[in-house]
Amino acid sequence: MFKNLNIIPKWVVFLMDLLACYFAFMASQFLRNNLSFNGIDLHTISGRILFLLVILAINFVVFKTYDGIIRYTGLQDALKVVYSVLASTAILFIISLFATFLLGNETDISVYFSAVILIINLLVSVLFLIGYRLLVKLFFAYLQYHKLERKNVIIYGAGDAAFATKRVLEHDYSSNVNVKAFIDDDVRKVGKVVDGVRIYHSKDFVQVCEADKTDELIMADFTITAAKKNELVDYCLDHAINVLNVPPIDTWINGQFSTRQLRTLEIENLLERDAIQLSNEELGNQLKNRKILVTGAAGSIGSEIVRQLLKYQPLAIILCDQAETPLHQLELELAGNYKTPTRCIPFLCDITNEARMRELFRKYEPEYVYHAAAYKHVPMMEISAAEAVMNNTMGTKLLADLSLKYKVKRFVYVSTDKAVNPTNVMGSSKRLAEVYIQYLHHIHLSASVDAESEAGTRFIITRFGNVLGTNGSVVGIFKDQIEKGGPVTITHPDITRYFMTIPEACQLVLEAGSMGKGGEIFVFDMGKSVSIVDLANKMIRLYGLIPGKDIEIRFTGLRPGEKLYEELWTGSENLLPTHHEKIMIASHTKPGSENISQAFDHLIELAKNGVDDMLLVAKMKELVPEFLSNNSVFEKLDN
Repeated sequence: MFKNLNIIPKWVVFLMDLLACYFAFMASQFLRNNLSFNGIDLHTISGRILFLLVILAINFVVFKTYDGIIRYTGLQDALKVVYSVLASTAILFIISLFATFLLGNETDISVYFSAVILIINLLVSVLFLIGYRLLVKLFFAYLQYHKLERKNVIIYGAGDAAFATKRVLEHDYSSNVNVKAFIDDDVRKVGKVVDGVRIYHSKDFVQVCEADKTDELIMADFTITAAKKNELVDYCLDHAINVLNVPPIDTWINGQFSTRQLRTLEIENLLERDAIQLSNEELGNQLKNRKILVTGAAGSIGSEIVRQLLKYQPLAIILCDQAETPLHQLELELAGNYKTPTRCIPFLCDITNEARMRELFRKYEPEYVYHAAAYKHVPMMEISAAEAVMNNTMGTKLLADLSLKYKVKRFVYVSTDKAVNPTNVMGSSKRLAEVYIQYLHHIHLSASVDAESEAGTRFIITRFGNVLGTNGSVVGIFKDQIEKGGPVTITHPDITRYFMTIPEACQLVLEAGSMGKGGEIFVFDMGKSVSIVDLANKMIRLYGLIPGKDIEIRFTGLRPGEKLYEELWTGSENLLPTHHEKIMIASHTKPGSENISQAFDHLIELAKNGVDDMLLVAKMKELVPEFLSNNSVFEKLDN
């Protein structure tokens, strides 16, 4: 009910300040006169008080002490009061000095505005002005504290973000919360009290939750490990505790945020891993003042690669994509949000358009190529085999050939875990691209260029699994289904997938590209494989709903070409470590040279001529012997 209280007008606050200063001056005279009013001429002092109040009023106007809302009084409001009283005291002291110099020590001004009186009045005025503000603030806090049905809240973290969160919650009278504790891992903070709230160690989290019925946990620690965050959230979900997230500091407006920005913790926050460390110096040495081509630049992966490349200050980045609107939006974003000397050049083109791609290489002469353009949706490619071959295989072959011809220093190919022992057309088309890149490296480079030499093009392959936040990601699909009331559809109860975030995947692509000597397949550490059923259950619970009761989970059966689980390397490949703990090299046998180029030309010709998909996929299986279809019409070819 208190949120509807009228805010006191500024002129009322102004008069209250003057009234406080009146009593402060009377109190200072009382203190100076040994706690007695005897000997004080009230008739004379009233004129001096009027003179004092005029000086104070002028300074209140100058410093705008009445501008704030009293019940939200903070440090800035207190400083305004101190500055205004200090300025008034200084003016009165100067006037008193002049009066003494001109008229002597016995004038009323010298008596009533002596140095001792002014110092006492300064202290008492500050005390009264700030004191009554704090009393009003405490009064509203008292009213807030005694509201019915308050939510008990624990804030995880005991830093600036956590303390700011508490203040935001207290100032928002609609939030109706009672902050019970701060939780932190720093033993130096444990036991301290901030704004009346005690800081506890994270090992006492369960005990603190059980001491009072906890309704919400607010995550205000941006350094907490992913494992610890998952542990806390699992406990909260099991005990019907809502989990909220404080927004990143860079999204705060003028260093502050509002309760509206507190968001329910999302599944992406729980699938994230700890931050990775990159060899930024080496990347900077390689990429600074270079011309770089990024294909699929308007896509989820391509656009993030572009954003991360900008901090290394390349000379130019050619943004190649066939999607007009997303490419235009990326161009606007880069122009508006990034102050960089790098030229960002949009180049609208399909990577299978040979004439346009030749024009790109001839005109811009890129020195580095990050090839992220690809068709990636398994069910769609299962019914569009020719498109998969044209885009994923032929497009990659064309780019690799042009990179070799125009002496590109490094060609980094973004592959997928679905290329490993493929069970679908999409994965097979990506595996074919891997094979051709390795063939090109070994046949055209190994014979003529020392592998350690800087000359020639270094072909590098990166391979990883599902990326959170990409178009068509299962997480996005589940969100839409939950927000519509369900059902959440899952193809199979035993299906699992690897996940990583877009920034992490792109950081590792850049790192692998910088360390590659040529011809390697770099495999990324994807962490633990995640059960999709567990993922769906946790997402539903994060929305405060009960799986199976509020939201139905429905199994629809595996889609054509879909695997139950993904693999990151084949049985014939061994993983070798690199200097980066999250990047490994999948060792492989060198592809033979016998008729590979002719075989690829034949496959591409079949795709161009629109032959029956059965004939086209049969040729793909011939070139990728491990390609065994699953839940697909092409299974008959495996017999």
